[in-house]
This record gives sequence, structure tokens and C-alpha cells, in this order.
Amino acid sequence: MSLFSLLDVNLSFGGPHILEKVNFQVDPGERVCLLGRNGAGKSTLMRIIAGEMKPDTGDVFRQPGSLFTRLTQEVPTDLTGSVLEIVTSGLRPQAGHEEDWERDVLVHDLIDHLQLSAESEFSTLSGGLKRRALLGRALAAKPDLLMLDEPTNHLDLDSILWLEDFLLTEKITLFFVTHDRAFLRKLATRIVELDRGRLAGWACDYDTYLVRKEEVMAAEEKQQAAFDKKLAQEEVWIRKGVRAQRSRAVGRIHALMKMRAERQARRARVGNVKMTLGEAERSGAKVIDVEDMSFSYPDGRLLVRGFTTTLMRGDKVGIIGPNGAGKSTLIKLLLGQLKPTSGSITQGTNLEFIYFDQLRDQIDDAKTVADNIAGGNETVTIDGRTRHVISYLQDFLFTADRARTPARVLSGGERNRLLLARLFTKPANVLVMDEPTNDLDAETLDLLENLLVEYTGTLLIVSHDRDFLDNVVTSTFVFEGDGVIGDYVGGYADWVREKAKAAAVRLAAEERSAAQRSAKTAAPKAARKLTNKERSELDALPARIDEIERLQAELGAKLADPVFYQKERAAAADVKRRLDALDLEHTQAQARWEELEAVRTQA
Repeated sequence: MSLFSLLDVNLSFGGPHILEKVNFQVDPGERVCLLGRNGAGKSTLMRIIAGEMKPDTGDVFRQPGSLFTRLTQEVPTDLTGSVLEIVTSGLRPQAGHEEDWERDVLVHDLIDHLQLSAESEFSTLSGGLKRRALLGRALAAKPDLLMLDEPTNHLDLDSILWLEDFLLTEKITLFFVTHDRAFLRKLATRIVELDRGRLAGWACDYDTYLVRKEEVMAAEEKQQAAFDKKLAQEEVWIRKGVRAQRSRAVGRIHALMKMRAERQARRARVGNVKMTLGEAERSGAKVIDVEDMSFSYPDGRLLVRGFTTTLMRGDKVGIIGPNGAGKSTLIKLLLGQLKPTSGSITQGTNLEFIYFDQLRDQIDDAKTVADNIAGGNETVTIDGRTRHVISYLQDFLFTADRARTPARVLSGGERNRLLLARLFTKPANVLVMDEPTNDLDAETLDLLENLLVEYTGTLLIVSHDRDFLDNVVTSTFVFEGDGVIGDYVGGYADWVREKAKAAAVRLAAEERSAAQRSAKTAAPKAARKLTNKERSELDALPARIDEIERLQAELGAKLADPVFYQKERAAAADVKRRLDALDLEHTQAQARWEELEAVRTQA
């Protein structure tokens, strides 16, 4: 029996339907991801399912006694109390079999995993920490249906990975919206898409959905082109005057009137953002040189310890670390906005920075969207070319009316697009972006990725979006604790592989050390000789290790090629899995060679 079902649901706010003849249900145990463009009505659909809003027409059925919980994108402004009180308020009324200590353990576990302080006052927290507290409140209820609207926004990687495992382990029925494609791939058992008021189901994984969606869009364009051609022919016919038999002509005229009405009612697909990034004159080859740099706060808290690196022109660097680790502070140090406690940071020549900040503080809510771009002027200059500000904003999917509204009414996705539009009016050869992917829909995110891949300047990105990092960056800075920043080649997946490889090598070394200690304390034994089988294995291992390293280099080159992601996006996951398997095989083969070689030399 389904948890809820929608039957012929319709909703509009005076314009085109937000929801049109929507039929939909979710069964217990499903994890359904809702996709759609910014402004398509995803949050509105969630509100109807939760019972917070009624449709114009149609029926909504909910399973009696079921509890639905919704985590919104917006943070309520009227909540007060400590984090502990906020999270505890999400618990269901106490059941007869539940003990108080079980409920306390659940609440404190949630608070610990979300890296919050139980005693902190909710109203004093940052926007990101408030969202984490609200997530804890939603999870505390263990609802029959949990609705999550962009749950990974402002969560660090550890929190995202914990949330994924928690939702999978607890087997909570989910209906969620996310821009995080790795989160989507791991959790979704079904995908639905809201497009121009209609809800379509896709019983497949995300990568297959992308392929099928392209096919559906191509078929739709072909069908519409054929329809428009037929309509144009009929319009020519009617203008020439009716010469055929009256009864036949009347039928044809009625068909033409029907085609006109159908064409007028057609809702065009929302276009894509048109992003271009003006580049300043080339910087020097060496952009930033960092030598043994450390930074501490006045209270003595160490943030960075002995960090050394060199950024060259064209480098694209991702920055990963827990919330509060100091990622934004590191950026300010690199940009010269803060001075290091010790060590040196030297900037290269001819640098032009633009900075995309996480909190979108560069947007003035009191001004209109257009004034945020042009400062009250009618035109903006993009790459030396003057354009009307309304025309420019239409490239970022703002209509003329929306461009004249105050920025304070914008949704999260619209604020993100506005900041991109504002920043891209300025030429730069060093682009710094702090969480640029929050609230962007999948189509805009893909376009931003492509733009950054093709960008020839230097790029610094703070992000917790694993796919975004893998697709864009060439190296990664990782806050590893105690002020240490690791410098790794590649993106998130490359760092995970390196971590696993280092852990395997460390474990093998510990096992060898333990074995050597045992051998010293044990009674002396005669040296063992290799068997014929082991001798053959030892002879074959160097060639096998060389072959593995060749395959690793080949697959690594594929993953480093942006064209591969654009043309064979669906195959990228398979290549990553194969590379992970080769890394493990290489570690095992190397350890086996060392083991057999030690036996051979001791014999």
C-alpha cells in the first residue's frame, strides 16, 4: 500500500500550470529523487504531499497514521532554543516500548554526527549550521516519509557520507531533491522529473536517465518541427482561399483551428543559461608560491601548519575539508587578504581575481536584480561589448519582469545564477569559487562545469560536490587535521584512491613489522626456500606490476581528459571502478613481490 498518492492534481498561480494532471505515488521503502529546473515547482509539489498546501483540483491520499517530515531549503526565522532542544523537538511522541535513554542516545548521536554543539543557541548559528540542526530534527522523527529539499547544501563531505549511510541503514522512505549527483546515484531507487507542469517517471539509474532524456528531447524537437511545418502549410492554404468542396474545407478549417490552439498552448522548454567568462590578460606562469606557511588565530588555534605549494597558470585546484577547518581562510591567505603567521606567500604578476563567495554576500537584497548587475545603469560591458542589462540577464534565465524585482525575493538557485551573472561581467585570470554548485539545477551545473573545464585561467574551488570536483579540478588540497593540508593530483576520487592505497601500504608494513618481531622472539628456524610455484610467481610479478602501472596510466589519462566526460559521461563511473580495482591489485602485487623476494634472499 502506497504512503501517499496524487490523482489528477492541478495547481497554478494565475499563469501556466505549476502542476498539471499529476498522478504519482510513493511506496514504503522507495527512495525517489525529484528532478527539475529551478522554479519548476519541486518545492511546491513537496508542500502538497506534506499537506501544507492544497491543489486547485485533484485528490491527495495519505496513509492514515503515517508521519511525513519535510526539510525545507529555507531556514525558519522564528525558531529559538538550543541545538539539543531543536533536535529533540523532532522526536515522535514516546511509544510504550521506548526508553528515555534510547531517545537521548538517538538525539546525541545525530548532533555528534552533524558536528554540532548541543548547548549552542540556534539563533546564533550560521546558516549552514542551522540547516544541519534542522536536518537533525527531521531525522530524529524517523518518519514514514522523509522529504529532503537539497539536503547536502552546506554539509561537509564527512557529514554527506554519514547522511548517505544513515539513510541507507535506517531504510527510511525518501522523496528528495538534490543537485549532488553522487548523492543521487547512491540513494535513488527511482527518478521522477517535473517539467512544464507534468511529472514523468524514469525507472532507471541517473546515468541511464541522462541518455534517455536526450533521446526524448530529440524526439520531441523532431515532432514539434513536423507539427510546425504542417501548421505553416495549412496557414498558406487558408490565406489562398478555400477552393475545395465545402464539407471537406470545413473539416480542414476546424483541424487548422485546433492546431492553432495546440500551438498556442505549447509550453516551451526552459532554455539553458548562456555563460561566458571574460578573461583578463594572461597572468605570469607562476601564480602563487607558498613556502612553509602557517597560520594561527589570535587565540592560538592552529589552522595551517607548514604548507608549501606552487600554483601555476592554468591549474584548477579543489579544496576539501570539514566545515570550520579553514577552507575560506586558506583562500583569503592565498589572495593576500590575510597575512600568514609564519612562512611566505608570494603572488605572481598581472593577477586579476574574481571571488564567488559561499554566502552570496555580494548581492544587495534591497536592490533589484538588474541593479545588482549594472549599478543603476541600463547597460553592462561584457568582453568589451556593451549589452542591455535585461538582455544579459535573460542569458541567465531571468525574464524582464524578474530582472526588475528586488533580489530578496529570489530563490536559492536564482541567487546563485545572479551572482554568476554579476561576477562574469568582470574579466579575470584567477577565478575563486566557494561552494558554487549549491541550489543549481542539473542543466546549469553541467554548463558551469563545461565553462570551467575550458577556462584557461587559474581556478580555486571550495566544494563538497564530489562529481563536480572530479569533472573539473586537476589537483586537490585536503585539510587532514592538526593544521596539515595534503596536496593531491586529481579530484575527489583520486584522493580517495590515494588514501586507500596509503592505508593498504601502511597495513602491510605493520603486518611485516609484526611478523619480524614475532620471528625474532621465536626459536630460530631453518631458512625456508621458495617452492617451484612460488619461484614462477616471483618471476612473473615484475611484468604483471608493469602491466598494471601501464593500465593505471592509461585509465588515469582518460579520467583527466575533459572531452571523455563530455562524450562518454556514462562510462566514467566504470572507468573509475576499474582504476580503483587496479590500485588495489597493484598494492597487493607489490606486497606479494616483497614477501617472496624476502624469502628468496634469506634462503
